[in-house]
Amino acid sequence: MNRPMQALESSWKWAVQTARLCCGVPDYDAYVKHLREHHPEREVPSYEEFFRERQEARYKGTGGRCC
Repeated sequence: MNRPMQALESSWKWAVQTARLCCGVPDYDAYVKHLREHHPEREVPSYEEFFRERQEARYKGTGGRCC
């Protein structure tokens, strides 16, 4: 991939992550990394399970932080 395309892709990923965080949806990739580093015994949920859990935690007030 050429340099301008890499810069565009990087900018796009940053913009998507920022938009998700503004809407209250944490980054799935960061969540998976956290689980693997700090909770290797836990099963990694699918993106759909992760998204549903995050939405429930946000709108039902069930918390959401493990650490």
